[in-house]
Amino acid sequence: MDSHYDQVMKAREGADPNAKRLYFAYSTILDRAAFDEWKQQHSYGFFELPEGRLAEAVDVDLVYDFPSRWWGGRVAGLADATGGQVFGRLFEIRGQDWPIVQHKEGFVTGMCVERAVKVLVDGQEVEATAFVTNPRRAAQDGSVSPRFVEALVRGAQAAGLPADYVERLKRGGA
Repeated sequence: MDSHYDQVMKAREGADPNAKRLYFAYSTILDRAAFDEWKQQHSYGFFELPEGRLAEAVDVDLVYDFPSRWWGGRVAGLADATGGQVFGRLFEIRGQDWPIVQHKEGFVTGMCVERAVKVLVDGQEVEATAFVTNPRRAAQDGSVSPRFVEALVRGAQAAGLPADYVERLKRGGA
């Protein structure tokens, strides 16, 4: 358990259990094995990410803009890009579980911020929340983390993202 656990649990207690949030996940949270390990390390073994649906965020692209000591290089966020597309999964998260997602995505530590994205799912456009690099912490220092790219690819494959998109991820921003 880390120092943020109490903060997250307090936020869960204050959250509306009937509220729902649409969450567009495009990064390492899609790697179920890694996510399960993270949950155990942070005492969230009780939380289950719902199945989710294949989705495509539009007018955005991946940008490797956060130098991470833990990953040993830059990791990906989203940036506006007219005509761009990023695949992921769309999850409906209960309000009381949103603080756990915020913790996993780095919102609690100020690494990431929430932003709205347009998402195509099942032939319809919806607005969802994604997590992107906090602009105050964005930088292009160093190389892209190979370990992060491996986790990104593993998650994309496990999530059933399109094969050509997975191939794009393997190039790691190149």
